[in-house]
Parts: sequence; C-alpha cells; structure tokens
Amino acid sequence: MNGTLYFYLSVYCVLILLVSLFGGIIPMMVKLTHRRMQFAISCVAGFILGIAVLILLPGSFESLGEAFYVANWVIAGMLVMFFLERFFCFHHHDVDDANIDHASCKDAPEGIQAEVDRHKQGECGCAHEHHHGQSVDGNEQISLTAHEHKLTWSGAAIGLTLHSIIAGVALAAAMAGEGESGRFWPGIAVFLVIVLHKPFDSMTLGTLMAASGWSKGWRHIVNGLFALAVPLGAVLFLLGVGGGSDVHANAIVGGALAFSAGVFLVVSLSDLLPEIQFHHHDRLGLTAALLLGLALAYGVVLFGHSKMHGEDDGHNHGANAAEVHVGEMEREIHMIGNQEADVHIEAGEVDEHAEHDHE
Repeated sequence: MNGTLYFYLSVYCVLILLVSLFGGIIPMMVKLTHRRMQFAISCVAGFILGIAVLILLPGSFESLGEAFYVANWVIAGMLVMFFLERFFCFHHHDVDDANIDHASCKDAPEGIQAEVDRHKQGECGCAHEHHHGQSVDGNEQISLTAHEHKLTWSGAAIGLTLHSIIAGVALAAAMAGEGESGRFWPGIAVFLVIVLHKPFDSMTLGTLMAASGWSKGWRHIVNGLFALAVPLGAVLFLLGVGGGSDVHANAIVGGALAFSAGVFLVVSLSDLLPEIQFHHHDRLGLTAALLLGLALAYGVVLFGHSKMHGEDDGHNHGANAAEVHVGEMEREIHMIGNQEADVHIEAGEVDEHAEHDHE
C-alpha cells in the first residue's frame, strides 16, 4: 500500500471511530421502536449483501485466480461468524425481554425504556421457546424447552469486538486490492458497510450495559474501546501483508476478501431471516427497504466502475495523443532527411557539370 492508501485508511478509521461513538449514545437521544429499527436494518442488510456479492467476491477471485480457493475462504468466514454467534450470541439488535432487568431500567433513558416497554407488551422477542409435548403411558406429559439465547453485555462485547476486527481486516484488504487496480476511492464500499452497520452494534452494546445497570460513564468507556476494534483489524492486516512478496500479498488480500464476503453474507442474512420468519408486519415496506439497500450497493459498484473506466479512457487518450505526436515527428524527420538527400544529389550533379565544362 502506498502513501495515498494509508491516508484514505486513516480517514476511514477516524470516521468509523466517530460513527461508533455516536451509535453508543443514540439510545440516550432517540426514541427507538421495533419498526424503525427493522426498516433501517433491512436497508443496511441489503446493502451489505450486495457489497459482499458484487465487490468482495469478484475482488477475491481476481487476487486468488481460483474459484475453489475463494469458496474455501468464504466458507471459513461463514463458519467463524456462525461459531461467534453460537458461543457469544451477540448479533441481535433487539434486546430480548428475558435478558432485561426491568427494575434496573426503570430510570433508563427514553429510548431504552421504550425498548423495555415494547418487550413487556410482547411486540417481539429474540428468545424463542419451543415446547414439544409427548405423552408417556397416557398420563405423563414431558415438556422439552429448547435453548434460549441469553444476551449479556460481556458476551456481546467479545463477539462484537471480534466481528469488528474482522471488519477492519476487510476494509484494509479491500483498499489493498482496489488500490492496485487504480479504482476511485479504494475501499469505499466496505467503508460504507462498516459505517452503516457499526451504529447498530454500538446500540446493542450500550442497551445491554444499560439494562445491566451500568452508568453512562462506563458505557462511554466501553463503547470507546469497542470503537477501536476496526482500526485494530486494519493494522493487523497491514502487519500480515507487510514485508512479503507480491504473490504472498495477493494471496493474503484474496483470502481476506473472500473471508470477509462470507462474514458479510452471514451478517446480512442473520439480520433479514429472523424478521421474515418470526414477524409479519410491514412486509411490503421491509421488502422495499431491502431492495433499496441492494440498489445502493449496485450504485456504488457502477459509480466505481465508471470512474475507473473514465480514468482508463483518459490515460488511453493521452497515450494515443502521444503516439500521434511521435508519428508526426517521425514523418517530419523523414521529410527533412529526404530533403537533405535531394540537396546532396543536386550538389553532386552540379559538381559533375562543372567538371565536364572544365574539361
């Protein structure tokens, strides 16, 4: 990566840091509702889905050159996100009622209290209990309750931090891959994905800490540390790429892009599928929000390609102009050479006539 890419990466990381900090204080400032959250999440999920398929996957194939290797890295990214969610259960933007201590939230800010009230009224919940009844000997009923997802702020903090580090790796990898191809604003698509999704993660962490009775000061401290996870991931990627050969660097970039594509696919689908399965409100509106996010992803891709082709056309135009100029100079030199030859011939003929007259 050259100096320009380092500058872009620094600007991106500062903006991501600010957005993450802002996301942590949103519940303290804005009244949150399930409908508002779902419309925003559906749009962002559509955007993430589009970026993963339209930018990260093609970019990884360009670097690796082998579809099998790309597929392996995509699967690895999906499995890592699956295991993180399985053991830390962090990717929920609606906090469930089972994990909220209503007493500790009675003095909570309006946004968080609205979330508590929503769960009290049974509008929705992230924990799902499945009861299966089975008759034994005609008189005994066994009730089997499936597992519940228990959200804690510490588990969410660990899972979201690891997820953010992976996002930082994805950002640096996208910039490294697109910077080599001369694309306009390298890494802008992945940057937008992180900027749009990061506030939801910060809100989740802040809401869980508030529900656990933590003060605003501690919430700001934890959110500030959490905001540093993306820059940390970018630094780790740069340390991994630095000092290696071009082949080594391309392999790391390609693998990181494919891995990130798998992560982004899981993130987008885990935001979309629960809403489809468990809720039936605003079907048309949420579908439109999803399509809007996907359309925005297409817009970013088309804009990047148009800028890249425009620059290529400009370079080609300049090269063609230079070739024409060189050709004209060659023709002029050739004409001058012919004129000099004609002068020498004429001078030789004059000398011959002079010698003949002398004789």
